[in-house]
Amino acid sequence: MSKKKSTGNDASSAGAAGGDRGTGGGPMDVGVLEKLVKLMRANDLTCVEVADGDRRILLKRGPEAAAFVPAAPHAAHAPAAEKAAAEPADADAGLIPIKSVMVGTYYSAPSPDSPPFVQVGSRVEEESDVCVIEAMKVFNTIKAECRGVIAKILVNNGQPVEFGQPLFLVKP
Repeated sequence: MSKKKSTGNDASSAGAAGGDRGTGGGPMDVGVLEKLVKLMRANDLTCVEVADGDRRILLKRGPEAAAFVPAAPHAAHAPAAEKAAAEPADADAGLIPIKSVMVGTYYSAPSPDSPPFVQVGSRVEEESDVCVIEAMKVFNTIKAECRGVIAKILVNNGQPVEFGQPLFLVKP
């Protein structure tokens, strides 16, 4: 079974190669399909593929990816709300992101009764531990991999995170 990156959408759809709706316990069994869909939802997966001999099933959930078409810039007529939305990006200019190296659950401390690894204002070095990401019951300590001061913490304790998602912003 292979897993692919999740989009976090709750809409679900299932498509199967082969129309067998048997009850033999194989991948085409309706009960097995229902369990797979529940597992997909519980683990926030968008795609699961199962093979049994020459029979194959591919389950997908969520909307298909939409093409992005940028709008033509009209800076002179931009509303104040759009200008205000652009300002936080400027405030973060020059900050270095510490990104998640895996999909999992973010934890700010090594255990529930321990203080967090870092807080806003904490100084970090390349080898400083900044958080733990739990994936499949394995707790992985994440290093800063940069020097500076934590300027922003972008995720909450216990929040699911994606590969490459910024977790912290560091002022060098």
